[in-house]
Amino acid sequence: MRIDHLPQDNTGRINPAFNRPQAWALLNKFNREEFHIHHAETVEGVMRYFALKLGFAQETEFWGMVGLLHDLDFEQYPEQHCIKVQEIMAEEGVDAEIERAVVSHAYGMHTDARPEHPMEKVLFAVDELTGLIGAAILMRPSQSTLDLTTQSLKKKFKDKKFAAGCSRDVILQGAEILGWEPDYLMDETIKAMQEMEKNRD
Repeated sequence: MRIDHLPQDNTGRINPAFNRPQAWALLNKFNREEFHIHHAETVEGVMRYFALKLGFAQETEFWGMVGLLHDLDFEQYPEQHCIKVQEIMAEEGVDAEIERAVVSHAYGMHTDARPEHPMEKVLFAVDELTGLIGAAILMRPSQSTLDLTTQSLKKKFKDKKFAAGCSRDVILQGAEILGWEPDYLMDETIKAMQEMEKNRD
């Protein structure tokens, strides 16, 4: 990893030489499965929502870029997740700050880079949660987030057989790292995904 810590102030962090269209092209270079592409876009939107929600409006593009690229290496290198990505990002000219933030979301699983910046903490918390929400809406007649409630999601959360691949422990740890109640994390993440759905219509 090229840097050990993310600066607290990341205003204007995005390198003009590496913009969103280039990040999108990079994502598609290493990912072919529609599920992974969709998940990347979902986390991007959720990260942008929380950047505004938490008072980091000037860093919205940076937060979104991290969300878009957070699983860049997972499809091709699942056993080296957040390890291989360090090599890829360095070779592709991706900012070291994006690399550090991406790597931190695998803390305790594949890396020892602890989430420190609020953006890193949010990414750690919402990655698994967006997957759980995505699975929950597929079971709904509406196939939509717009009528999904936190209460309904909590029922799915408690059912360990439902979307078993989405780690409940990581979601709870993420809420703890942020200093939030799990219900608040769920509620705000649902709102973020609802906002994204409305903006698509």
